[in-house]
Order: sequence, then structure tokens, then C-alpha cells
Amino acid sequence: MAEVYLITGGARSGKSSHSERLAAETGKPKVYIATAPVLDGEMEDRVKHHQMMRTGAGWRTVEEQVDIVQAIRQIKNGETILVDCLTLWINNLMYQAEKNNEEIQESDMISLCTELKQACAEHSGVIIFVINEVGMGIVPDNPASRKFRDLSGRCSQTIAGFADHVILVACGLPLQLKG
Repeated sequence: MAEVYLITGGARSGKSSHSERLAAETGKPKVYIATAPVLDGEMEDRVKHHQMMRTGAGWRTVEEQVDIVQAIRQIKNGETILVDCLTLWINNLMYQAEKNNEEIQESDMISLCTELKQACAEHSGVIIFVINEVGMGIVPDNPASRKFRDLSGRCSQTIAGFADHVILVACGLPLQLKG
């Protein structure tokens, strides 16, 4: 089974930088599973910036917006995997469900995270998941945003339940919550 990390925190808290450092410290080949869809020029600039920051650092990038379980299963045992980020994955799942006139429930999120747990059990390296902590602010004013917040919270709790390490990053500083 993989050694699993869950890294959480607010936007621009330093989650990704901390996660990339953890991955580098393993000394193993590193694979970055990127979940961000490029929807506009600003997002394209963000993606390019992240790619540039990894250039020359030995990263291999896998772009996968929805089926991260399958992406993990295709990575060689022993390699370090960084999934950045689950927040966008949840967004992508909600968007895909909406296009199919469906709705994701918290029970569906638990099932999806249980599939992630199984993929982690099949991998013999380190897997680092990144997710934004979105539940510490005000209650959103619309049903879709509340659904997103609830799914994100359910995802965080489920993965934290099987993760070996849970780290909250605030102001660039990691706080070990578990492990």
C-alpha cells in the first residue's frame, strides 16, 4: 500500500509548494496528476506557470480531469504521485454530472474516495493528494456552491480517514494533523 498524504489549506496557502517538496524528498521518480481544466486565458497562464515551475525538476505530468483512479493505476509502482488537486476534480465531476442531467451526492463522493483508497492500496509508492479547505468561510448563498462545499468536505474527511499523514498548510507553514 502507498504511503498516503492529504495536504489541505486555503487558496494560495502553500499547499502545492509543500506537496512538491514532500514528493522531491522521496528521491523517487515523480508523477504530477493535474486535474485543472483550461477554460480561459487566465487559467491557461496559471497552468503554464505551474508547468514552468516543475520544468527541470524531474516531473512527468499526467493530465486527468475526472478518472484519477485510472491515472494512478497506470503509474509504475514505486513512483511518487502528486494529485493536484482534488478540489478541481470535484468541480469537474459536478460539471460532468450536470452535463448528463445528474447530480453527485455525498454518498457518491464517499464511493469515489473509496475507489481512490483501493488505488492507493495497489500502489507501492507515495501518493500525495492536495485539496482546498473550503469549509472555513461563510455559508455559500446558492445550492450549487453549498453542494460543492459539502462534497469537498466529505472528500477531505474520507481521504483523511485512510491517509497516513494529513497536513494543513496556512501562510506557507505546514501543521501536521495526522501521522
